[in-house]
Amino acid sequence: MAWLVLVVSGVFETVWAAALSASHGLSRLVPSVVFGVALLISMVGLGYALRTVPVGTGYAVWVGIGAIGAAVYGMVALGEPASVGRIVCLVLIVAGVAGLKLLH
Repeated sequence: MAWLVLVVSGVFETVWAAALSASHGLSRLVPSVVFGVALLISMVGLGYALRTVPVGTGYAVWVGIGAIGAAVYGMVALGEPASVGRIVCLVLIVAGVAGLKLLH
């Protein structure tokens, strides 16, 4: 259960990062509210997961999911470059996160 909560919390990290960008420095109400709610859900979930998942592994997985999600969101929705090099780097992050899970 902790791993599922950790993954969902990582997805909410992506949500709050995207909302923070859309809020233009917390100056737009709706994205700012989405940012706050997603941040709270993400942190509470991370805290719950870290009850049983080691902190180094849990935090790395959470950040990895958030970083990959934010990068993919930027490429798909915001028109950021999707170069081969960037995609290879994202695959390496996925490999690292999967390795941490498997070696847990």
